[in-house]
Amino acid sequence: MPRHKRLEIPGAIYHVIVRGIERREIFKDDLDRTELLRRFKETQKSINYHCYAWALMPNHFHMLIQTGKKPLSDIMRKLLTGYAIYFNHRHKRSGYLYQNRYKSILCDKDAYLLELVRYIHLNPVRGKLVKDVQQLNEYRWSGHSAIMGTCVNEWQTIDEILVHFGKRRKDAVKNYWSFIKDGESGGKREEFSGGGLRRSAGGWDGLKELRRNNERWLGDERILGNGNFVETVLKLSEEDMIRRERLKRAGWNIDKLIDRACALTGIESDELKKKGRDNNVSQAKGLIVFWAKRELGMKGTEVAKALGITRQAVSLLLANGEKYASRNSVNLTS
Repeated sequence: MPRHKRLEIPGAIYHVIVRGIERREIFKDDLDRTELLRRFKETQKSINYHCYAWALMPNHFHMLIQTGKKPLSDIMRKLLTGYAIYFNHRHKRSGYLYQNRYKSILCDKDAYLLELVRYIHLNPVRGKLVKDVQQLNEYRWSGHSAIMGTCVNEWQTIDEILVHFGKRRKDAVKNYWSFIKDGESGGKREEFSGGGLRRSAGGWDGLKELRRNNERWLGDERILGNGNFVETVLKLSEEDMIRRERLKRAGWNIDKLIDRACALTGIESDELKKKGRDNNVSQAKGLIVFWAKRELGMKGTEVAKALGITRQAVSLLLANGEKYASRNSVNLTS
């Protein structure tokens, strides 16, 4: 079965789950866990986003993220690639660390924000890493302790959670803890981790048919929300896909991107093969990578092959190309 295209919506909330390959551990000890948290902080500082909840388990971890202007894929690429390199080097191993792609579920913030915070923060209790919610208050490897005030994570968004539980911080923390405590006896909820959802058979057309029949069940396992929310998200995603298809039908491909970027930066296409730190060449490559991925939806491996560079270089050039396009008000078609 083909993989679903990721839903990349600016400012959206995602429940992200990253699992170790073959269910193996991705954290051997506290040094590993500390390293990932350092990367949480580093990534949040360089890419503006909110992290509302997180929990580290031996062979997987959860995050609840609200993206900014940059897509979730940028955040996860920066976070996961660096940690995998660190882990393999430290533990003298090679090969893949993670199981396939990370799972991302786009969520209706209004309906599910607090429920997901509770679900994610209770993972260490369900996994028997701590005895109960009282012990969870001191558990360093979950965002719950930061909300309770027993540890500090400056990269974690806390006030936006506590505001739902009271105006005075002391009361809000107390009410938040009661809310977490009330969920302690609950088991795993499949709908929060991408399982157990009914999937629409026909994408956007299928959902329109459901609406005509006044059905409101969840329509896509990539999305957590009611029928109207799912419908809105898929429509936005389809509009983005239609825009890309129009560009492709207009003849935009990697060769045309190269011509456009070279013209803007004043270089010849042969110069793209140069090694070194020529500024104009780097700017041209950055624009090509940025447009190829964002405008045409090309895969990083495709872009890397076309430019004769590594996938790691694609990741670095993507950010540079976005900055250049924004700073110089450069668009692909105008």
